[in-house]
Amino acid sequence: MFLGSTDDIAIKYGTAPLDNPVIAVNRKLKDGAIRLALDGRGGYLQSALQALDIPVESQMLVFSATSLQARLISPDNPRALFFNDRVVLGYVRNGEILEVAAQDATEGIVFYTLEQKAADAPQFQRVVTCLGCHLNADTLGVPGLLMFSTTPASDTRAARSAAMDHRMPLKDRWGGWFVTGSSGSAEHIGNRVPALNGHPSRELASASGLFDPDGFRATTSDIDALMVFAHQTYMTNLITRAGWEARAADPRLHPPFVAAPGEDTRVAEVMRGVANEVVDYMLFIDETRLTDRVRGASGFAERFSAAGPRDKKGRSLHELDLNRRLMKYPCSYLIYSPAFDQLPPGAKDPIYKRMWQILSGNERLARYRSALSLADRRAIVEILRDTKPDLPAYFVDVTR
Repeated sequence: MFLGSTDDIAIKYGTAPLDNPVIAVNRKLKDGAIRLALDGRGGYLQSALQALDIPVESQMLVFSATSLQARLISPDNPRALFFNDRVVLGYVRNGEILEVAAQDATEGIVFYTLEQKAADAPQFQRVVTCLGCHLNADTLGVPGLLMFSTTPASDTRAARSAAMDHRMPLKDRWGGWFVTGSSGSAEHIGNRVPALNGHPSRELASASGLFDPDGFRATTSDIDALMVFAHQTYMTNLITRAGWEARAADPRLHPPFVAAPGEDTRVAEVMRGVANEVVDYMLFIDETRLTDRVRGASGFAERFSAAGPRDKKGRSLHELDLNRRLMKYPCSYLIYSPAFDQLPPGAKDPIYKRMWQILSGNERLARYRSALSLADRRAIVEILRDTKPDLPAYFVDVTR
């Protein structure tokens, strides 16, 4: 994890100029280019989703009592989360605010709230209270995203929460969440609510009938969206951490200091280690393999798979597989994020070099060979060569 300060002169988390979708929306709200409208018990929810270009199909429902509005959250009144590649929005019915987390181009995740009350010109307000939970070891020491699987307390043990990502076995995922859709024969620990006790199966086509839907945008908590978000949370944090490590270690960003003899070599060695972690996760090396088909029913998978830049053969890193793994082409779509694009050379160069070492076939360890076939590696490189303008020229045809 990052052990430096958020106030480091090369980071300035609290004061640096920001570049994220919420900043852009606030500017449009101020100029009158867009307006937000209150809509029943949902308040500004629908308008905010539209303004931030977040699809309703991404809705996920969590009933474990977490977040700033934990006192309102229960199986009868779950928290709804919506997301795209750069923004996550949280809604709690009867809550006083909407909660938003936006991936900034350089500053990691930046948090905002929007008051759920009538205003002539509502604005998203930046907050730092969220850092009480969103800046810790689980976020790699940077302001980041979290997704927990929570097992409830029993007579013999306390409640337990574990951070989820694509490496967690399905059998341990989604405690405290509603899950709609099918995981086939693979079990998970979602949907453990009293209303489903005694049912032969906890598999749900929708959450209809489990809580009053008034104020919500949908009654789905799509398993495909849940799987994508589990990948996205940790990948986002890894990218932020890589950028912050490189900037905090660069003496040129800390005048009047200069590099001591051998310091550049030591920093480069540290960044190679960081790059190894980023690339292993970016290429899904340790992903938990699916043992059966996963299928949602909200339309999220179809919408998500249609997004992203495409290569000359029409392929995209957004395409989902959901039969044996999450992605059809196992390289994270967040390689296109502004946060990745804005990584300093001290972070981006070793990431690209490590990617090529693996994708070219020069990395011979068995775990890499078993995770990525020749066809996988060839397809990833071909897609990146057509869609990633800053891809180094040494990414050439993969032949072995």
